Parts: sequence; C-alpha cells; structure tokens
Amino acid sequence: MTQPADRPLVHNVFFALKDESPAAIQALTEACHKYLKGHPGELFFAAGPLVQDLARPVNVRDFHVALCVVFANRKAHDDYQTAPKHLQFIEEHKPTWAGVRVFDSYDA
Repeated sequence: MTQPADRPLVHNVFFALKDESPAAIQALTEACHKYLKGHPGELFFAAGPLVQDLARPVNVRDFHVALCVVFANRKAHDDYQTAPKHLQFIEEHKPTWAGVRVFDSYDA
C-alpha cells in the first residue's frame, strides 16, 4: 500500500462571510481563482458559491464559498500552505471571513 504522504491529498475549505451579499461571494470566489489556482502539484482545483437550491436535510448550508484543491501528495500541500500567493490571499481576505473550516483527507 502507498504511504499516506505519497497519496493525493484533498484540501476542502468552506468560507462563511461577514458580508453575505452576492458581490462579496463573487469577490471571494474570484480571489480563490486568482491566488489559489495553479500551484505546483495541483491535480484539481474548484472554487465557487454554495448551490442555493440544494437544500436537502443532509446538505450543509452554513458557508458561502467552497474551495477544493487536490494535491499530488502531502509535500505539494505543505508547500502550498507557505506559498506567497496563498499567504497573500489570507492576508487580504481574512478580514471578510466570519468563519473558515478546513477538511483535509487522503485519496485512497
């Protein structure tokens, strides 16, 4: 079996915003694409708003923007965490967040 550090790592982030307006949601979505897309070791990238009409009892709806980045391995993820564009994103946009939740997992 492949060691966990050599497996793809799935990095999911859910942002709740202080300003819940469509403009604020769009601005954070665009910032995700500008600063967080295209890092070395990225296998997949997606960022966008909550799907408003998916409101089944199992849907979690306490966020405004979701980010999903799949990295080739743990090292690519760890390098991303300290990358200048990632740190700039946090510095510029953290004041707009009411909350952030991060879920990291390995792909089997």
